[in-house]
Amino acid sequence: EPTVRTELMEQIPPIGIFLQESHPKFPTAFFEYLMPIVVRYLTDVNNQVRKASQEALLILLEQDLVAQSDIENKVCPILLDLSAPDSDDEYKVEAVNIICKMASMLSRTTVEHMLLPRFCELCSDGKLFQVRKICAANFGDICNAVGQEATERLLIPKFFELCSDSVWGMRKACAECFMAVSYTTSPDVRRSKLSPLFISLISDTCRWVRQAAFQSLGPFISTFANPSSAGLYIREDGTLSIRPAAQDVNSSFCQPSNNITLMSSSTNAA
Repeated sequence: EPTVRTELMEQIPPIGIFLQESHPKFPTAFFEYLMPIVVRYLTDVNNQVRKASQEALLILLEQDLVAQSDIENKVCPILLDLSAPDSDDEYKVEAVNIICKMASMLSRTTVEHMLLPRFCELCSDGKLFQVRKICAANFGDICNAVGQEATERLLIPKFFELCSDSVWGMRKACAECFMAVSYTTSPDVRRSKLSPLFISLISDTCRWVRQAAFQSLGPFISTFANPSSAGLYIREDGTLSIRPAAQDVNSSFCQPSNNITLMSSSTNAA
């Protein structure tokens, strides 16, 4: 019964945590018995079972319960199979979604070598706009996961494609994550490539895209500031924040400090 398998998946994370806390007594129980079930149910015929398995996997990754070898040898190959060009549409959408959510929890090397090539392929998926939209919505997270070099070499060309996609929802999603993408690039790429691209979004024919771009204008501008002097930084959840700094009233830097305050206000208003 699918309901039994679903309920089983919901119990896997607490059992895994218990086994981790009791590691000397059960040194291999999780890897021998529980992890194979989670991996197997990622391809279950019932979508509720698959969803429960995906949620269990994410919790296990967050708790750092999954060994690196299992991630690379068991989890990633399954997700790559499910997201292959000839895969079933429903499985592919689910796979790209879980890939995007996993990226921030895995090592940069694993993401770059195992998942990034497939993500780039999915950004150009001409069959399912849902796949491209998931890629666009999570683009900033993937950039943050792989770092500047891979972002500029592999992801920026794909970002240009998505920003000019015929579906306006794709362009809107790109506008919404523009700051996170910009934050991962070098000042030169920001100035020479992303600025003209942002202008195209802010001048888009669709008002929803234009509105999203205007809301991202302040955060995008903030990425041009020097973090060491402006105190601007990106939190783990992707939001822009200001790091409080000690102010010297006799300092000649009072005016730039006021500018930062104004930028913060405009960002919050956006």
